[in-house]
Amino acid sequence: MKSSASPRRILITGGAGFLGVNAAVHLIERGWHATILDNLSRGGTERNLKWLITQHPARTTFIKEDVRDASVLTEHVKHQDAILHLAAQVAVTTSLLDPETDFEINARGTLNLLEAARKHNPEAPFVFASTNKVYGKLDHNSGPCKETTPLDFHSPYGCSKGTADQYVRDYARCFHMNTVVLRQSCIYGAHQYGTEDQGWVAHFVHSILGDRPLTIYGDGTQVRDLLDARDLSALYETVIEKIDKTRGEVYNVGGGVPNQRSLLEVIEQIGELVKRKPQYTFSDWREGDQTYYVSDISKAKKDLGWEPRIQFDRGLEDLAAWAASLD
Repeated sequence: MKSSASPRRILITGGAGFLGVNAAVHLIERGWHATILDNLSRGGTERNLKWLITQHPARTTFIKEDVRDASVLTEHVKHQDAILHLAAQVAVTTSLLDPETDFEINARGTLNLLEAARKHNPEAPFVFASTNKVYGKLDHNSGPCKETTPLDFHSPYGCSKGTADQYVRDYARCFHMNTVVLRQSCIYGAHQYGTEDQGWVAHFVHSILGDRPLTIYGDGTQVRDLLDARDLSALYETVIEKIDKTRGEVYNVGGGVPNQRSLLEVIEQIGELVKRKPQYTFSDWREGDQTYYVSDISKAKKDLGWEPRIQFDRGLEDLAAWAASLD
């Protein structure tokens, strides 16, 4: 049992990414010490890390490592009270260009971390950030996606994340570890720099603020449910605190029906918020893109009492204000 003077410790892989920074701040403010493991390969991570350490120097430890290097993970999973696995290759387009690297990071990297935890810290809650891409393209008329929807990995990214998803789930069954899978939809929020390939809401915000033209792949009517990273961070905490209930479970996690928007609706809303006229052109659909994806979040609400508290209109205002404040 830890003393009151000794905070609980959480290892966050990919912790300098925007999800990691939001999760770290949320947990630190609730008394945790966050160990950030990141190779800093993604744009914006160094800036995020500097900000986090400046804000919480006494409650943050940084380790520059890569989950593909199994030999370094043993030391870092020891003595942790929880593990939040966010490190990933995150773009479908990148996976199509380089499937091997995508596999090594997402599938092999996850197995490396699972094995380190199994051998050296099997009791720690192990929360994995999966993706809605494990369900494939889906039919536009299928409605909100439940956890019982058949898996249909599409694209190398979908395959690598789906492989990791199933390994994490199975380690609860076969090795009785405290693993949980969260199949996340479109997450947005502060500290997200976004690219054309991933983090599209932030990419739209930064581009429109900078008067840079956007390319819309498809017709722009594709629909996503949008979730603020602060709501997701609260769920991470809840999943860990209620591990007796959540171990071995899979949850679909997104903004749900009230927070669903088309790409064109989001672009128009950003333009109104920042008082800029968005510039965009259309291009062909991309491989693996879903015309419609909205999460059915009723299982998380039933089991955990969780649902989004930050509606998209407010969350987008906050993201735009943060983006506008950058140098």
